[in-house]
Amino acid sequence: MTYEAAILDVDGTIVRGERLLPGATDGLAAIDAAGCGRLLFSNNPTRGSDHYRSKLEPHGIEVDPERVLTSATVSAAHLASAHPDAAVYLVGDERLESILEDADVELTADPEAADVVLGSFDSDFSYGTLWESLQALQNGAVFYGTDPDTTIPVDDGLMPGSGAILAAMGAVGGREPDAILGKPSGVAAEAAIERLGADPKDVLVVGDRLDTDIALGERAGMETALVLTGITDEDTLASTSVEPDHVLDSLADVERLL
Repeated sequence: MTYEAAILDVDGTIVRGERLLPGATDGLAAIDAAGCGRLLFSNNPTRGSDHYRSKLEPHGIEVDPERVLTSATVSAAHLASAHPDAAVYLVGDERLESILEDADVELTADPEAADVVLGSFDSDFSYGTLWESLQALQNGAVFYGTDPDTTIPVDDGLMPGSGAILAAMGAVGGREPDAILGKPSGVAAEAAIERLGADPKDVLVVGDRLDTDIALGERAGMETALVLTGITDEDTLASTSVEPDHVLDSLADVERLL
């Protein structure tokens, strides 16, 4: 099949932590050689688009920040457009706070004043933060999450992610998030398609997570390819209800699909 564009996950697909994954540059070169536009889409809620240019440049990979989305940038854009006058109580990283402020999202440290609660990765997450988020949720604030990733692949294994914090917030608040704004949400799919200017049926989504990358493509009518270089292994794949259209050992194998 000829694809007009590809949406590529980053962590677990191109890199793991700071390490370039084997075959990643070959896969990217094959996508470029096929004349297929590419958009990097990371569910990392602590980074903006410019980060990935500086992260991948040392590996010889050129990145246009205009062709990069993250759950942080998508969340900021959604809050700015859908809740322009809302006070947002953030459970998240300082870098996410800066991305929200740059998008003119109004933040509040007072849970009683919150119209929206945004839960995300927070290495300083504490009992006090959980208590304050409970106050905001009990007051009826809209409850969003940047991404559902319970773990994050790093150089030496895994670390807890946003999904773990959202689970704690949801448990005390007695409610699930009203929406996830990063992958695999409709908000994320719409942002990606708008940035690419492509028809979903002509887009290939490549990533290592069934519940975010593959689910994004499945829900939006895109072709999907799972790589086995990140979170998902063959045992997990055998027991899941989410079925990718293709399974690749690494991004290098994308060439056979182009």
